[in-house]
Formats: sequence, C-alpha cells, structure tokens
Amino acid sequence: MPRANTADTYGSISKAFHWITALLILTLFPLGVIAENLPYDTNEQLARKAWLFSLHKTLGVTVFFLALTRLLWTATQIRPAPLHPARKAETFLAEMVHVLLYLSLVFVPLSGWLHHAATEGFAPIWWPFGQSLPFVPKSEALAHLFSGWHWVLTKLLLLAFALHIAGALKHVVIDKDDTLRRMAIGKAPRQPAPPRPAHSRAPALAGISAYAAALLAASVMAWPTAAPQAAQAPEAPQAAPMALPANGWQVETGTLALTVTQFGKPVSGQFGAWTAEIEFDETVDDGIAGRVEVEVMIDSLTLGGVTDQAKGPDFFDAATHPRALYSADILALGDGQFDAVGTLTLRGTEAPLDLPFTLRIEDGTARMEATATTDRRDFGIGQNMPDEQNLAFGVEIKVDLVARKP
Repeated sequence: MPRANTADTYGSISKAFHWITALLILTLFPLGVIAENLPYDTNEQLARKAWLFSLHKTLGVTVFFLALTRLLWTATQIRPAPLHPARKAETFLAEMVHVLLYLSLVFVPLSGWLHHAATEGFAPIWWPFGQSLPFVPKSEALAHLFSGWHWVLTKLLLLAFALHIAGALKHVVIDKDDTLRRMAIGKAPRQPAPPRPAHSRAPALAGISAYAAALLAASVMAWPTAAPQAAQAPEAPQAAPMALPANGWQVETGTLALTVTQFGKPVSGQFGAWTAEIEFDETVDDGIAGRVEVEVMIDSLTLGGVTDQAKGPDFFDAATHPRALYSADILALGDGQFDAVGTLTLRGTEAPLDLPFTLRIEDGTARMEATATTDRRDFGIGQNMPDEQNLAFGVEIKVDLVARKP
C-alpha cells in the first residue's frame, strides 16, 4: 500500500490519520458526557470526575495537534476524484461536510483548551504544556465565552460526523461503489476513478461561512452570561467603604481574596461584597491600637471554575449561612507591624484567626497588607474531601486595603 495518496485511493498515512481521528472522536464524546454528569459529592466521586475530565481534555489536545498535522499532510497530497461527479449537489454537500469536519477537529479542542486556560481549578491537562496559554488571562467572562464556543462547535462536529457516516453508508448500501473502500485499511479500489471535474471553491466557502456563523451564534449565546461577570471581574471588587471613626480614615479600595489548592494547583478568588468597621489609633506603637469588625457576603464569592461548588452545601453553604463575621483586636507590634487577633464565624462555626499585617502611612495615604492561612476543617468546610491531594486543608487569606485621611 503506498504511503501517499493517488488519483484512485488514499495512502496509508491518510488512512491512519482518518481512523485514529475517528476513534478519538468516538471516545471523546461519550467520555465528556459521562464526566459532565457524574456527581462530585464525595472525595472519591470528585477524584473520579476530575480524572475523566483530565482524560477528556488530554485526548482533546491530542486531537488538536493530530488535526494540525493531518491538515499539513493533506495540503501536500492529491485527493481522489469523486466517483459520481455528475451528482453535483451530492458532491457539493460531501466536500462541505469535509470542510466542517476539518475545521471542527481544530476549533473544538482549541475552544476547550481556551476554556481550560481561562479557568482556575479542576481537572488538569496531563500534557506537559502547563495549564495556561499565552495571552489567555484567568477570567470567568472569557471562560464562559469559550465554554459557549465549545458547546456549539461540538454540536456542529457531531452533525458533520453523523452526515459523514451517513454518506459513507449510502455509498456502501445504496451506491455499492468504492468510496468507502478507498479509505479502508488494506483495500485497493476495484475500478479507477473518473477524471476529476474542475475544482470549485464553493463548498469550502460554504463550510467556512457556516462555521463563522456558528462561532457568532456561540458568542451571542454566551455574552448575556459573560458580560455581567466581566463587569464584576476580580480586578474591580465591589467592597463597601470602611469607616475608621477614631481619626477619620476612609478606606477607598479593598480586596478580600482567598486561595485554595485543588489537585495540587492553586485556585484564587475573592469576595466582591463585604463591609467593615475599624477603630484605629495610629499613635499607638505597642499594645491594643484598635478593633475591627468585618461582615462578608458569602454569595459574592468568585473562585475560578469551582465557584458554584465552593458556595454549595458541602463547602461555604451560602444558602444556609449567607454571612461570615470576623471580630478582632488590633495589636501594634512596632515598625509598622500589626496583628489582628480575633475570631472568624463561618458556616455557624466560630474559630480563632490571627491576621498579621503591615501598615504604611505616607502623605496621608495608608496601605494595609495581610496574609494568613486557616484550616478549612475548623469550619466544617469540605468534610467530604478528607484527601489533601484533591483539596488541601489550608486556605490562604489575603487582604489589601488603601485608605486616605481627608
């Protein structure tokens, strides 16, 4: 069997590309559906769901590179002429479906990879390329957009794949010709192909136009969800002003962020709505310099691709416990070092939490930065996740405030 294509049949390399790709498609579709519908209520269920999603994503990236290689090979090869050139409508549709398939084999896995790169958290890709892509920031709005692309384009791929199979069966059952035999392993055509008709770009243009329309439709479908989230992106948190009644300080900007570690990878997020009252005496260098009371709205949390899971009953349980409270005394330690020593009430459970922080005041502007780590188990968070390989016990808290004195 020749490696390259001839005027009558496909070569061994084209056949290998064809059947490997078909096998991967037939594997990826059910794998994605199964992974999507698996529960993740327990540690074992989450591990199984994540493993299947990792397999799905890893094979998807494989399809992407396989498709690019196949396109490069196809560009160097002649294509056997259609056996029924007089059937112009059928030939047009067959070539258009081929174009849709080729485009789908590139853009379906690419859209999934983009979605993964824009999302923090959950099933990693096993290829050694890292979990990010150049020029793709971690953004929930972008993640929704790419997810919309992936959803629509997979349906287009499924349609083109089904039409391709239906056409092949027609050639076998109804036409009884050599069309499928040309792509069969170890088979040679029983008759030479007719002369190739004049080449037309119309099927390719029709396929590209259909694909562009599908991408536009996917973008429009995703936009109503992505747009509001873009307005509430982490770069513009909606924290309420914080009053410092002791001496008139007013907090202008603030970020209350947290980082969890899932499957060994950090997942960062923040609370977009919270209020605080702070009493603080900047003249105290040693001892109690004030007090802080913070109220956090749990439902304002965004945490990468696991936001809904994090706010669910097994974790923060936003529906039952919509607020968290932090009360602490502010201790001055000298040299701009302070410690907020208090308690955090979360999910109805109270536990001690110390928050060391630095405070620098220059030209009427104060900058406060704090980092602390707490154990999620102290608040009954993720009790169904006792394995740190799936979800680490430690949760890092970061606070960054800028205040000015009028």
